[in-house]
Amino acid sequence: MAEKIDITGLNIPQHVAIILDGNGRWAKKRFLPRNAGHAAGAKNVEKIIEDAHDMGIKYLTMYAFSTENWNRPEDEVKALMKLLRNYLKDCIERANKNDMKVRVIGDKSRLDDDIIDRINELEECSKDNKGINFIIAINYGSRDEIRRAVTKISQDVKDGVIESRDISENLISSYLDTAGIPDPDLLIRTSGEIRLSNYLLWQLAYTEFYFTDVLWPDFDKEELKKAIVKYNQRDRRFGGVKA
Repeated sequence: MAEKIDITGLNIPQHVAIILDGNGRWAKKRFLPRNAGHAAGAKNVEKIIEDAHDMGIKYLTMYAFSTENWNRPEDEVKALMKLLRNYLKDCIERANKNDMKVRVIGDKSRLDDDIIDRINELEECSKDNKGINFIIAINYGSRDEIRRAVTKISQDVKDGVIESRDISENLISSYLDTAGIPDPDLLIRTSGEIRLSNYLLWQLAYTEFYFTDVLWPDFDKEELKKAIVKYNQRDRRFGGVKA
């Protein structure tokens, strides 16, 4: 058995964002259908939420379904939507039990009405919870998020709600899906891919990146600790000033 990693005394990132990658490859290695990998990945989400909370992480954002995922085979998309429905239903009970506050980011307009209803119910019933803030990116793409924000800003300028001279970085941030959420301190991507895949492009401007070859269903508490150890080894500087 591998030795347990001790993170006592380390600086714990306030906000961790994760790209959950490798479900399909995990299934293929085991001669299982891709959907079995997605199911295993969904189960792992709950474990990592608990581990993150126990470590003192305050915000955890996970990339569940991107705007590009609609281009996958129809049967896989249907399976993912079914999995999402079941997850959201279970998440309502889990959020209340664990005092978890849940928020969904992304363009909900393309989702089916029953999924939108479950998202609204989940956000409403958990809004006053005081535990970890769990943010789920569903039908999310960062370029689309920025496009929608620019559209809203343009309309508000036209309507006289704001003046164009008042447009600042902080104002733009307030129009994004993540308004009110601190930017991630640490981004983790599993499965060995080294790219952002249209994820939180604005918010990741000063974020530390951690890439691992571990496939998402195999990513566990010790792997999360490894990412935190690496995070603590970085010499974080902002404008030449050490953080």
